[in-house]
Amino acid sequence: MVTGRGPTIGEAFTQVALGLFALGIDPSSVDERETRVVRAHGVEPADLLVNWLNECLYVMEVEGFVTRRVELIAASLDGAAAGGEPLRLHSLLHGEEADPVRHACLQSLATLERRDASVRQDDKSYEAMVKIST
Repeated sequence: MVTGRGPTIGEAFTQVALGLFALGIDPSSVDERETRVVRAHGVEPADLLVNWLNECLYVMEVEGFVTRRVELIAASLDGAAAGGEPLRLHSLLHGEEADPVRHACLQSLATLERRDASVRQDDKSYEAMVKIST
C-alpha cells in the first residue's frame, strides 16, 4: 500500500506518485535533467488518481524515464466542472532517462486497478491510497 497525505488533494496525489516511483527506483539516484508531461482525467478523485498514476507508470516502465520530482501544473480536482466535465490533472515529471548502471530496478510495478485506490478527506487534509501489485 502506498499512501500520500497533504493539505490539498494535489499534494496527496503527488506524495502517492513519489512513493510509487520510490518502489521502482531509488529517487536519490535520479538527477533532474529532463521533464515529461503527464495528463489524466477521471469521473471521481479515485478514478483520476488511478488513471494519472497509470500514465506515470507508463512513462517509467515503457518510456524508461525515472522521476525524482512531480509538479502539478494544472488541475481541476475539487469536483466535476460545469457541463459534466471530468476531473483533470496536468503534471510534469522531473527526472532523466533510466541508466541501468545508476538506476537499479528495485521492483517492477503492475498497472493499478480502480478497486485498489481510495481518496479521503477530513477537516484538515486529504489522504490518497493505492494497493500495489507486483
